[in-house]
Amino acid sequence: MKFVILAALAAVALAAPKPDYGSFSAESAEFIPILKDERVQEDDGRYNLDIETGNGIFLSQSGSPDGPDGAVVKSGVYSYTAPDGTPVEVKFVADANGYQPQSDLLPVAPAVPPPHPPVGLAPIAVAAAAEDAARDSSEEGYSYA
Repeated sequence: MKFVILAALAAVALAAPKPDYGSFSAESAEFIPILKDERVQEDDGRYNLDIETGNGIFLSQSGSPDGPDGAVVKSGVYSYTAPDGTPVEVKFVADANGYQPQSDLLPVAPAVPPPHPPVGLAPIAVAAAAEDAARDSSEEGYSYA
């Protein structure tokens, strides 16, 4: 019985459709040269990294163990050209507050509207008094004794 279940699972796995990764192949891949690759690692944990490729990708990053408990604080900038031709540049800091990117292309949350002015209790008190007066005038003819 176990063999039949194992054979059925193997058949299902072999019959599953293969994922389509597009028309990428090693033969059609474009060679992109690395124009710059400079890495400096200091003994105290500081480092600098500068990379530039032939297709316009650029990365410059530096870090040092200045964070809490010796965590590495990083900062830098990277840039590239988006598929639609838009140049993208992102400056960033990664520290105890997390990864903080800055770019003109990043979405920005809408502004928080100002709070509503305080309404106060006066309109509520006026409405309650009007209801009480209406109730009192309609109950004058009735006796609850």
